[in-house]
Amino acid sequence: MITARGLVQTFSTKQGRTRREVRAVDGVDLDVAEGEVIGFLGPNGAGKTTTLRMLTTLLRPTEGTATVAGHDVVRESQAVRRSIGYVSQAGGTFSMARAGDEVVDHGMLYGMSRAAATARGQELFEQLDLPGLWQRTPKQMSGGQKRRLDIVMGLIHDPTLVFLDEPTTGLDPQARANLWEHIARLRSERGATVFLTTHYLDEADALADRIMIIDRGRIVASDTAENLKAAVSGDLVTLEVADPLRLGDAATALGGIAQAVEVEGRLVSGRVARAGRAVPGLVRELDRTGITLDAIEVHRPTLDDVFLTLTGRSLRDAAEGAQGAGGTEPDAAADAVPDLQGADR
Repeated sequence: MITARGLVQTFSTKQGRTRREVRAVDGVDLDVAEGEVIGFLGPNGAGKTTTLRMLTTLLRPTEGTATVAGHDVVRESQAVRRSIGYVSQAGGTFSMARAGDEVVDHGMLYGMSRAAATARGQELFEQLDLPGLWQRTPKQMSGGQKRRLDIVMGLIHDPTLVFLDEPTTGLDPQARANLWEHIARLRSERGATVFLTTHYLDEADALADRIMIIDRGRIVASDTAENLKAAVSGDLVTLEVADPLRLGDAATALGGIAQAVEVEGRLVSGRVARAGRAVPGLVRELDRTGITLDAIEVHRPTLDDVFLTLTGRSLRDAAEGAQGAGGTEPDAAADAVPDLQGADR
């Protein structure tokens, strides 16, 4: 459904009298299969939104090639736009227009008749829990309702591939959970392929079949969340040793299965690959050597652990920064509106 090879996007910036070239995306290769849900993650400025805009024809690649829904993003940009749905960070609705009118006009831009766009729009309003809001303006809606309206706009022409750029940023937990259900149903009920950028680790964990991590313009990892956690971080095993004089012995025993063992107070900890298999043997060894524990804890790795290992930065910190800045990523030009009627560029 999506294939990209060597995608590059450069921007020219000026500092005083000096101009320099910024390589926002630096040779991205990616493949997305039909029906996959991809979580596309990275710290602020990593290149997420720039990559998304190239794949949706909003930015022309400086170098490289990309095929989306069977069409080249440069030579066949109109065909790409007709084949995809796109929900941007900022949304695409006019706050003073009635929601139903916006949806119908958007459908007609894709060549739908007014009657077909109206019928399809009303069907989506029911599916996305927006009944009775057809005549309401976006400024009269809650944050969750407005984001679901944005998704209606992106789905009006029944695309087989949907791009969602930070779809739940700024929503309260209940609205986020509700929107998660709708995103999951895009694939389960409609068979759509979903390409999702997000700063929320739990969102990617819950929704994505596969996670791609981009940092400094390059893809640094691509796998399932479970495989990334197991391969990069391991489980954190912490032993609370009853006798402080046996801390060294406990550290030696844990060191037999763990990496980077640390001792702090009466706690001995280390990262263990697939600890569920290894810990029972560790407990037997501790018992055999007479080391008594007050407690043993096993913490499964998180996606934030993966990020910290791969990029040296915490995505959780980046997410908090993005929310404080209004949820936008400063790695590309402002959103452009694609000309659905114009010639391919």
